[in-house]
Amino acid sequence: MSFWRALLGRSKPARPDLDALFALPSAALTLRASVGLRPTGTGSVAFRATEGAAFADLQRDVTALLDADDGPPVEQATDDYGYSWLVVRSHEAPAGEGEVTDPDVSGLVTDLHAVNSTLEANGYGPSLLCSLLGFTDGRGHPVGLVYLYKRGTFYPFAPAGGQRRDNALELQVEAAIGDDLPMEGDRSRWFPVYGAPGLGTRA
Repeated sequence: MSFWRALLGRSKPARPDLDALFALPSAALTLRASVGLRPTGTGSVAFRATEGAAFADLQRDVTALLDADDGPPVEQATDDYGYSWLVVRSHEAPAGEGEVTDPDVSGLVTDLHAVNSTLEANGYGPSLLCSLLGFTDGRGHPVGLVYLYKRGTFYPFAPAGGQRRDNALELQVEAAIGDDLPMEGDRSRWFPVYGAPGLGTRA
């Protein structure tokens, strides 16, 4: 069963807690200190687009809202399953001479929360699937923290090239941030999101 069919097949989803997203900056600090993962400054929200002018107008308004703060433009993308993604990027924090800074994870999370909550407030909560925050190990190998909207939980996803994943790294990430985020305890729901916009690919 595919990731999307498994999500959409739930008849009585748990009520999501979008405020759980605001724990991501703390988790990002933990991941850098304990696992050596750094945020890429990119996140995304996946949803099932519905037909009709009202939803198209709402999607356009959300994109315009996030674009209005002089940050990088929001990108719209469609995955191989036909689901829509809004890809958002963080503002670059100012750095001193010779200083390397991480992206503004707090601002990025605020944008991700805004996308989710706006769609939810306008009655499109059932269309929301997941949100993703991207990380890298410094060698270009991506890791994503995935928030399952209908479960209100997170899980790590570490693609390892092709249709393979780095299960050992995923378990290491879970152990590191279990005190920071509500982790998905049912590992059968750690669905792979290969090729997810905002995640990147592993060579």
